[in-house]
Amino acid sequence: MATTHKKIDQETLENLLYLSRLSPESTNMETLKKQVDDIVGYFEILSKYDDSENPYDAYPSTEAEKLRGDEVVNGLEITDVKKVSKDFMDGYFQVPKVLGAGA
Repeated sequence: MATTHKKIDQETLENLLYLSRLSPESTNMETLKKQVDDIVGYFEILSKYDDSENPYDAYPSTEAEKLRGDEVVNGLEITDVKKVSKDFMDGYFQVPKVLGAGA
């Protein structure tokens, strides 16, 4: 990629090194500077594209009047719940044991 875009300065590069927890001794500075300059160039290319449209237009919208009403309704009666499973006792469903004997 041709680097005809804006280059980062030394202070910005040092700040990036600090934020990324890299030390100048463990990093080839020329290679890192070129890579960061290339990344900045990619962002300059991306900024040329129009982003004025609403990104939420890609998702379906939900109208509030189509949602169900917020009404309190009666739940199931205990007699109806007992019909759901034969493993219902004292207000609870009996389920298989999950933990071993060591727990």
